[in-house]
Amino acid sequence: MPEAYIVDAVRTPVGRRKGGFAETHPADLGAHVIRTLVERGDFDPAAIDDVIYGCLDTIGSQAGDIARTCALAAGLPETVPGVTIDRQCGSSQQAVHFAAQAVMSGTSDLVLAGGVQKMTQFPILSSFIAGEPYGATDPWSGSKNWEGRYGSQEITQFRSAETIAETFGFTRADMEEFALRSHQRAVSAREEGRFDREISPFEGVKHDEGPRADTSLAKMAELKTLVPDGRLTAAVSSQISDASAALLIASGDAVRTHGFTPRARIHHLSVLGSDPVNLLIAPLPATQRALATTGLSVDDIDLFEVNEAFASVVLAWLKEIGADPEKTNVNRGAISLGHPLGASGARLMITLLHELERTGGRFGLQTMCEGGGQANVTIIERIG
Repeated sequence: MPEAYIVDAVRTPVGRRKGGFAETHPADLGAHVIRTLVERGDFDPAAIDDVIYGCLDTIGSQAGDIARTCALAAGLPETVPGVTIDRQCGSSQQAVHFAAQAVMSGTSDLVLAGGVQKMTQFPILSSFIAGEPYGATDPWSGSKNWEGRYGSQEITQFRSAETIAETFGFTRADMEEFALRSHQRAVSAREEGRFDREISPFEGVKHDEGPRADTSLAKMAELKTLVPDGRLTAAVSSQISDASAALLIASGDAVRTHGFTPRARIHHLSVLGSDPVNLLIAPLPATQRALATTGLSVDDIDLFEVNEAFASVVLAWLKEIGADPEKTNVNRGAISLGHPLGASGARLMITLLHELERTGGRFGLQTMCEGGGQANVTIIERIG
């Protein structure tokens, strides 16, 4: 079977809510990384077979197939198509999967995959409630078939994160300590320049805006819980963010034709569905299945990226999988760096690739919890 290679990868800084990208049009945000990849690759952009972008809440300026809009805004030839996909928080990771599958099937040679999200303008759930006749904040309200299967129980990411914390015995203090380390490591990584190679500054924003050098356990302890009588607070949850990120996925033929130097190959890709009520738990069985399928053990993986949707999700994953915390989210994740929903999957993969290159590691594994109780898993193998 043909191989799928990552030949380049770049992202914008992650902007905070109402931060540096607050006035930026989503198409311009998403176009920036496309343009950067083409300029750095020095190839004819007409050779791109497709642009696959992840994005949630595709309403307003994010509507109308934002992938196509970004491609045109980036100056790509009109012959280059674009398609927008939604696998919730794993959308841009799935975009990479679709790109790799197209290359591995032999139907495409060069695909640009990534995602964009402007949460300052469109907060999470925006599309759920837009024109919702039931006045609900979920898309399944009023479905007799859904309620016949799952009842009318509350289904939210907050409730799931609380359930995971309770099931695995994590206290509020446990999660706040995890969140504090997230900020501390992200600040250190930023100051050490670990993100410099993966970031393309845009509109005056040069660095990720989320990491807080001045946070503390004392400050976290003052916050109210997100759920009455719960353990979660905003401090142990991912941040609302704006960003875009993209990777150039190529076949062996495209590598030879354009003179690319592959940086990694896609070693494994999969997705698994799980409990849609406790919807954040899916990365656990998805990772277990991916390792079993590939014959790799936890010890064979040099670095892990597990999306920090909530501290309880990553803590549960670490406990269940038995991975080394010192190999997991080494430059930290969404609690400190931010979670620009549709772009997060690509952002994690880009960070994973660059950290493998910095440390000389071979295999990197990425997984994310996703709406509907799903999880993608990607294993990449560094080349060189």
